[in-house]
Amino acid sequence: MNYWLMKSEPDVFSYDDLVKKKRELWDGVRNYTARNNMRAMKKGDLAFFYHSNIGKEIVGIVKIVKEAYPDPTTNDAAWVCVDVAPKQKLKNPVSLVDIKANPKLANMKLVKQSRLSVSDVTKEEFEEILKMSQTSLK
Repeated sequence: MNYWLMKSEPDVFSYDDLVKKKRELWDGVRNYTARNNMRAMKKGDLAFFYHSNIGKEIVGIVKIVKEAYPDPTTNDAAWVCVDVAPKQKLKNPVSLVDIKANPKLANMKLVKQSRLSVSDVTKEEFEEILKMSQTSLK
């Protein structure tokens, strides 16, 4: 299993919006590195749901339920999307400030490449975020 982090502005599409919809395509990514990360996603992988701009915190976990396919929001075949479904909300959101303050997360892509909308997360980083949020994976 691989781990990821996916960013969304909560006033555009929040974790709670995903919970209400039960499943959603993750489209509109127009960065090659983020796109390549989405191409690498496998069904069953887990991703943190990060509220960007407002809140700046990891609030939940999503499951990849459909692997990369052409993004329907563009005619350019270079871009893909994946389908995600909510897995669980974190018991306590983990803020960007707290992530940056944790030396175990110093090399996390969220810290190193902060503008990347879809990034990979190591198993150790994933587990540290769960620990910080006091969340047990169901």
